[in-house]
Amino acid sequence: MPEVLKAPLVVEFPFTRSLGPVQSAFLTGLRERVVLGVRTGDGRVLVPPVEYDPVTAEEIRDLVEVAPTGTVTTWAWNHAPRRGQPLTTPFAWALVRLDGADTALLHALEAPGPDAVRTGMRVRVRWAAERTGAITDIACFERYDGARREPSGHTGVFEDPVTGIVAAARLDYTYSPGRAQTAYIDALSGRRTVGERCPACRKVYVPPRGACPTCGVATSDQVEVGPRGTVTTFCIVNIKAKNLDIEVPYVYAHIALDGADLPLHGRIGGIPYDEVRMGLRVEPVWTEGARYPDHYRPTGEPDADYDTYKELL
Repeated sequence: MPEVLKAPLVVEFPFTRSLGPVQSAFLTGLRERVVLGVRTGDGRVLVPPVEYDPVTAEEIRDLVEVAPTGTVTTWAWNHAPRRGQPLTTPFAWALVRLDGADTALLHALEAPGPDAVRTGMRVRVRWAAERTGAITDIACFERYDGARREPSGHTGVFEDPVTGIVAAARLDYTYSPGRAQTAYIDALSGRRTVGERCPACRKVYVPPRGACPTCGVATSDQVEVGPRGTVTTFCIVNIKAKNLDIEVPYVYAHIALDGADLPLHGRIGGIPYDEVRMGLRVEPVWTEGARYPDHYRPTGEPDADYDTYKELL
């Protein structure tokens, strides 16, 4: 039985967004140790604030300060914190309704164990030592047995408001390619490209998925394709990825290998980026020890006729 392949993979990118007046005030307030909500037309105070009433869809801008103390409405124990979570030791994820608010805020609650947490317990905000205008300015919530704190009546107007945030979006997972893609990867190690033919429509899919996406039937008939192919569509990349040692600009293209009915992705090299075009005939370039082509380069053949690849766009 062939070895089952698997590998850890990480998908990560910085997510950058601008802030409207409500979210800007909320995050700026956290930086200044002030928790702001927003009042709806019927008098409810929402924390965290939103820009539109979830019931009426009306725009709301009436900012209201609430207290840094509150009550746990529900919770769940996190026995094994993950990378990037608020605390490195076990803690509770809790919904906390701050005094003066009508909705609850989700955040970490520090506690020695799940027996120390209960619905209805009183808590307060523990502020981070360094605050930048982010939800992490609340380091966590902690148990509080003192008197109810009253807000200072802040208006939500700040001299230096936060106008944007950058958050790292990341997904860690283990990928196992399965039978069809394992055969595809094994073939690449021998500098061959194989797909699988659908027994119904006879189309050849590269990389194979084990089933025809059109007919829905299983595929098992292996077909070697390429190595040459045709550029069908492409884009010019102008933003450098931090984990790729490739100078920008460069071209990333859909390439229909000869004999395949589905184009695959590949980088185009050996030609100025502004000379890459639809119909360009290309071939793979391998580097020593690599398990897949480093890039594709022009073959020198005449461009393919549009009619030969128009169904693959």
